[in-house]
Order: sequence, then C-alpha cells, then structure tokens
Amino acid sequence: MARTRVLIAGAAGRDFHNFNLVYRDSPAHEVVAFTATQIPNIDGRRYPAELAGSLYTEGIPILPESALEELVREHEIDVVVFAYSDVTHEHVMHIGSRALAAGASFELIAPRQTMLASSKPTVAICAVRTGSGKSQTTRRVAELLRDAGKRVAVLRHPMPYGDLTKQAMQRFARYEDLEAADATIEEREEYEPHLAEGNLVFAGVDYERILRAAEQEADVILWDGGNNDTPFIKPDLHIVVVDPHRPGHELRYHPGETNLRMADVCVVNKMDSATQEGIDAVLSSIQESNPGARIVLAASPFHVEGDGEEIRGKRVLAVEDGPTLTHGEMTYGAAVLAAKQYGASELVDPRPYAVGSIAETFDHYPNVGTLLPAMGYGREQMEDLRKTIERCDADLVLIGTPIDLRKLIDLDKPALRVTYKLQEIGEPTLKDMLAERGLLETALV
Repeated sequence: MARTRVLIAGAAGRDFHNFNLVYRDSPAHEVVAFTATQIPNIDGRRYPAELAGSLYTEGIPILPESALEELVREHEIDVVVFAYSDVTHEHVMHIGSRALAAGASFELIAPRQTMLASSKPTVAICAVRTGSGKSQTTRRVAELLRDAGKRVAVLRHPMPYGDLTKQAMQRFARYEDLEAADATIEEREEYEPHLAEGNLVFAGVDYERILRAAEQEADVILWDGGNNDTPFIKPDLHIVVVDPHRPGHELRYHPGETNLRMADVCVVNKMDSATQEGIDAVLSSIQESNPGARIVLAASPFHVEGDGEEIRGKRVLAVEDGPTLTHGEMTYGAAVLAAKQYGASELVDPRPYAVGSIAETFDHYPNVGTLLPAMGYGREQMEDLRKTIERCDADLVLIGTPIDLRKLIDLDKPALRVTYKLQEIGEPTLKDMLAERGLLETALV
C-alpha cells in the first residue's frame, strides 16, 4: 500500500514536534519535506537523519514556504500539514488554499495528539498572542511552586536555530550553559530570567527525550509555551494569558483561539495600562468562548534602573523584545512606556539608521514604528543590531527586552534597563489556582 506523501509547513518548532510524535515511525506516511517561514536562515537545512529515525536515513529537507505549490506538484504531495503559530486565521487558510489549488489536502493536527504525558504534575502557560505577558506569568507560577518547596523544570517551546543534532535535548542551569550553546538573543530572552530565579530550563527538538530528562530532576513540569502555541505536554492545569491591549486578537489568531477555548485559567494581563474598553472586550471573549474558565486579573508594572530622572529631556532609543513587535504586532513595549512616563523629549526613529537584517525586518514589518526590535537569531543579526544602535542619534538607550543586552552587545551610548513582572489584582490569584489542583501540596513520603 502506498504511503501518504506529506509536506509539513512549519517554522522550526511545532513542525518538528508534530513529525516526531505523529510521522517519524509511521509506515503509512512519508514526510517528503518541511517548509519554513517566519524565522531567518532556517530553510536550506535538513532535519537530520539522527533525529528523523530509521525511515529517513538521509534526513528530510527544509525548503522555503514560498515554493509550496511547486513542491506539492513536483513531489506529488497528498497532504500539507500546517504546523506553526501566531498567525491569523486568514493566513492559515491562505496556506490551505494554496495547498488545495496545487492538488493536496490540507490538515491541522489536534493538540491532544501531540501532547506527551508526564509522570510529574504539569502546568502549562500559554497565550493568545506573542507579547501578552506569558513569560512573566510563567516566572510567577515558578516562584509560587518554589515557595512551596517544589523543584521546577521549565520546558520551553523550541527555538532550534542552530545545529539540530546538538540541540536535540538542551539543559540550562547556569549562564555558562548559554555560552556553551551559543544561544541567540531570542533564546537568552526566554532562558536567562528563569536561570536568574533558580529554575532549570530544558529545550530543544526531541521533547520525549527532553521531558524524560526533566522528570528526573523536578517535582513539577512547567511548560513555557512560545509563539502562542498549544502545549507539547499534557497539563494538569492550563493557564492562558490574554492581552487587552489587542482586544479581539484572542479570536482571530491561530492557535491562540484554541488556547483560549482549552484554558482552565485565563489571565487578563496589563490591567494597569489597558483601556477599560479593551479589558471588557477580552472578558467578553472569555465568557463567550470558554465560560467555565477561571479568570485571574493582573498588571505588569515596569521598573526603570535608578529613579528614571535620567530619561527626562533626553532623546531616547527604545529597544523592545523583537518577536513581540514582529510576530506579535505590538507597537510599543515597556521601554516606550517608560520613555513617555519619565518625560523623554523624543523617541528616536531607528529606521533611517538600520543596517542589514535589521533594515530587512523593518521592511518586512512596516508597522513596527519608532522603536527598535531586538532581533538576534544569530551572531550576524546581533552585529547588525549593534551597528544600528551605534548609528542612531540618541542620548540614551532604554532596553525593554527580558535580558540585559549590554551583556551581549557593546553599546556606545548610556543605557538603562526597563524590567517588569506580573502582579495579580484581587482574587482569585494564581496561587489559588495552583492550590485548587493540589499542586502546592507536600508530597507524602
């Protein structure tokens, strides 16, 4: 019987996970190729034979999504499987329409089919959009678990931008581990804050192997989902963060709406800076889409190094988290808010000064506006970021990224960090939600 010929449309994350769990050992399917988009420099590689299994002795090519139709026709593809996230429902069906028109069926795999079961209690933190505040929510949950005496292993959504074989299973316990792995800015932004608070971090490509390693060292598994993807690990408690700065997005993006409908708990974040109209809109979406979900209200207050007076009257370059501005479509972040609150005379527009891949980012995402996305998917892009900052005619750099860029990039201007953390408002709290599921209880010996 002929094997079903499959093309997986992805972005070096969900696509590999779907392959590993659904297709790798399936004699009924042949994955002909992956396609790639969203992330620079991931097409043109191969999913290595060492990870692909015995059915794929030469590995699997990773090709540009732009060639989708040609690939379907040339390789007589039977089905295109969509496997990436943080895109509009319309975008998903544009890819579907391209696949259908070229002659292939179009599929999405149900989250439950790719959720690994853990022997340890598991909490999943997801979001409806990139930049909703998932990372600080994850750190808050980890803090509560540690305070209860639990050893926490954070399993982070994949960011395998380097050698996939070396990144099959990664464990980070110290900053030196990041250096040894040659971690990108994007990876450091997710891993470093956890390491600073004493959490173990696991990531990579093969999440069966990753999960089993984490279970050996942890009392609780904490899934830190990225790019508004659904959990890779079956959760005992599924927490989803919604963003009233972008009301309506919770129902218009994939798979954010799926997360919303699956959630046990919805965290309405940024109550301190959102409009009442935005807050009411997301509360209405929760009530209509998932009326059984518990709701936790929260703020994300920011803190500026020093007293903030150094900002007053200065021409400021605001550097913000890259994916939040690009994939997440946010037009401001903590650095912009701090510049306005403390009386900066001007936000310097970095676009005329951008070089290389940073200039390309502005071209690809024209709505980013008068701030600089801290893109850093590799050493070359980090150098482009450094040159762009150096060329900008600013008195002061405000760093609103989750990590201190000064540790990675030599800046030629004075710089201040702007940090933020989750702060629950009223009741119920996240601690209440964890307690209700018995996740804070001391295990019987």
